[in-house]
Amino acid sequence: MSVVGNILVVAGALIFATAALGLVRFPDAYTRVSAVGTAGGVGIVLLVSGALVIQPSVPNVAKVVVIVLLQLATSAVGSMAIARSAYLTGVRMTRWSYDELADDTVPPARDGTVPPAREGTVPPGAAGS
Repeated sequence: MSVVGNILVVAGALIFATAALGLVRFPDAYTRVSAVGTAGGVGIVLLVSGALVIQPSVPNVAKVVVIVLLQLATSAVGSMAIARSAYLTGVRMTRWSYDELADDTVPPARDGTVPPAREGTVPPGAAGS
């Protein structure tokens, strides 16, 4: 069991190291927040689960359950709050080469009029009708 616990602890540490690398390499605040939020959720679960496997006991199980629940709840909320504050302060998102929503949008014509939507698409503002 000690080997499994050590593997979980090392895996959690590697996830945190990968997130640290993402902080340096990712181009904008939104992708950085995504990396840190995911690492916070998954990495801490692996770390404390590995520690539990190394030293199993009933009090440690209770501690790990509380740690995992609190970390998963606060990591998600914290990541969303940071991303929202970046959006509200006007931080620009780096444009990627692939836009999966580009096929669903209809750009305005040169004269300023909006062409009719293609068949199968919903015009803007008509989602609720």
